[in-house]
Amino acid sequence: MPKIKLKGILLTVKDVQKSKKFYENVLEQELLTEYGGWAEFVNGISLAPRSEYIEYTNKEIAQTGNSPIRAVDKPNNFQVYFEVENLPYFVDKIKKVDGITILHDVVRAPHGQDTFRFYDFDNLIVEVSENLQDVFDRLTSEGKSLEDIAKLWEEDAARVREHFVHGGYEE
Repeated sequence: MPKIKLKGILLTVKDVQKSKKFYENVLEQELLTEYGGWAEFVNGISLAPRSEYIEYTNKEIAQTGNSPIRAVDKPNNFQVYFEVENLPYFVDKIKKVDGITILHDVVRAPHGQDTFRFYDFDNLIVEVSENLQDVFDRLTSEGKSLEDIAKLWEEDAARVREHFVHGGYEE
């Protein structure tokens, strides 16, 4: 059977250099390469100049006779998601950046994970949440059983045990 593999996520941005610095310096992502004004990070996220991407893609689409694509400011139907080991550290760093709009302060999701969301420079939603292993460890330290956590996470207890007991969670 043929296989398909995700190779990355492309974010079209107004200013690649500004966004690259944000992802490198604030979200501490490792840059893999830069080419032709585009930037690619080790984690699979790439940044492309929005206008260049739209122009390039529309040339391809024109061959099919379909309608051209356009950029939508603040689409609110897509987010970039990160898990971190020290959520307060990253929340503090993010809040200090000019041009970032906070969507909401830290909230606790129904499954127990603390989550923080904001709009980046291009009005894309970025979520920064605590690492699930830390959530598991906190919940167990609060007296929740493995079965309680599995129910809270809507997950099979055996799977939770396999992935989280003794710090076994891998990103």
